[in-house]
Amino acid sequence: MRQANSVDDLPGTGDILGMPGLDFMQSMLAGRIPGPPIAQTLGYRLTAVEKGRVTFRGAPGFAAANPMGTVHGGWYGTLLDSAMACAVMSCVPKGSVYTTLEYKINITRAIPLDTEIECTGIVDHAGRSTGVARGEIRGVADGRLYATGSTTCIIMDMSRR
Repeated sequence: MRQANSVDDLPGTGDILGMPGLDFMQSMLAGRIPGPPIAQTLGYRLTAVEKGRVTFRGAPGFAAANPMGTVHGGWYGTLLDSAMACAVMSCVPKGSVYTTLEYKINITRAIPLDTEIECTGIVDHAGRSTGVARGEIRGVADGRLYATGSTTCIIMDMSRR
């Protein structure tokens, strides 16, 4: 997956609305559409996409540490928001977009710095106007659960505007 390095690299509105969300997400995974810079900044990457399910992998480095030297809660939240919302995007029809309305995370244990994790978002519901998804962060080597989350996204039909 390639990353956007400037605003000009990001897909335009026509690119986003011109294909179903699943095609959009699969194009990003294949490198035909660049991934968002936040993934590079926070050290994670898209690794799998199917309808209603998206997976990222990464490892929180020192840049993600809080003053106590542990992984900042915002890293967990951003990663879970990415996975859960992208899972919703994989269910969005052509001509529509989504955005996160709210999300909640539960951190069950601290991720040691530089530990490779996998974060999966799974859609529970994708309708005309809302999407609901859940997610989890687990260690790749040991399968330990580090955090869970849930989200509600609004789905907007832009073809009617």
